[in-house]
Amino acid sequence: MSLPVSLYYASHDGHTRRIAARFAARLREAGCAVAVTDLADRQPDAAEVTAAGVVAVIAAIRYGHHLPPARRMVTAHRARLAGKPLAVISVNLTARKPEKRTLQSSVYLRKWMARAGLSPAVAAAVAGRLDYPRYGWFDRLMIRLIMTLTKGPTDPSRTIEFTDWDQVDGLAAEIARLAGADGA
Repeated sequence: MSLPVSLYYASHDGHTRRIAARFAARLREAGCAVAVTDLADRQPDAAEVTAAGVVAVIAAIRYGHHLPPARRMVTAHRARLAGKPLAVISVNLTARKPEKRTLQSSVYLRKWMARAGLSPAVAAAVAGRLDYPRYGWFDRLMIRLIMTLTKGPTDPSRTIEFTDWDQVDGLAAEIARLAGADGA
């Protein structure tokens, strides 16, 4: 019997929610019991985090920072998270480059975990989606500037999904193994 997995996510435009749903589906296929919580809707209390067997936090980045609901959750439960199996997944456009997907190579993830004082058993950056047509004029302008600086796509009429779903599935398998799932 595997440990229950509590999966918490913070999404800005819905793509991280899709990634969290994929994680949950793969974990269930591996035999894990999974509870999924949108941190924008509800922050967990101490008893919930303490009772979790494995905690997975999936957080999108907006303008260089993980979304506030995820940061609040990690800060509020730092001591409880340090004492249990933890997975942290950062969803960002920098991870469109495969060499930027590890804890060591993802500046955003590394800084967040250093500030939080946590060493997750599983930590990775997953590429998100660039959706220029959906952005307001200011976001479109700022993201195009960032993409220009990082040699990314700048065509404001395009939507590009960079997510490597095989990477997501592999990370879900790592989390399932962390939980001790038979199907992992």
